[in-house]
Amino acid sequence: MIRRATTSDLGGWIALRQRLWNDTPPHIHRVEAEAMLTRQPETCLVLLHESETAQLRGFAEATLRGDHVNGCDTSPVAFLEGIFVDAAFRGAGIGRALIAGVRDWALAHGCTELASDAHIDNRESHAFHIASGFEETERVVFFRQRITTDPD
Repeated sequence: MIRRATTSDLGGWIALRQRLWNDTPPHIHRVEAEAMLTRQPETCLVLLHESETAQLRGFAEATLRGDHVNGCDTSPVAFLEGIFVDAAFRGAGIGRALIAGVRDWALAHGCTELASDAHIDNRESHAFHIASGFEETERVVFFRQRITTDPD
C-alpha cells in the first residue's frame, strides 16, 4: 500500500532515510522529516510503501521547485528528492508505484515535468530511473573553492 507519511511514521521513515543517506546523522534526518511533513502536500510530498503487516518497505520524497532545474524547460518542476526501497523487496514494483504516486501529485499541481538526480557513480540508481521512464538529460560535476579573509 502506498500512502502519505504522517508524524506517526517518523521513526520508521527516518530509519529508511538513514539507510539511503547514511552520512547524515539521525537527528538531522528527524529535523528534515518534520519540516517536510509541515510542507506536505502543498510544496512537498512524502509517500511510504507499507506492507500488510504495517512494515515500511520504501519511501519517496518530492518537492515542487520553482528555481531552474537542470534538464527541464518548465517551472515549477516536481523533483524526486529521494527514493528508497528495502533491498529485500526490490524488483517487486514498489519503486515504480512510489514514482506513480509522485507523478500523480505533480500532475495535480500543474507540473509537466518530473526530475530527479543521482550521484554520477550510482549506476543502480541510473538503471532504476531509466526503467521508471526517466531520461538522462545531462551530467554535471560540482566544484568548490574555499575562501577566507586571511590571504595566507
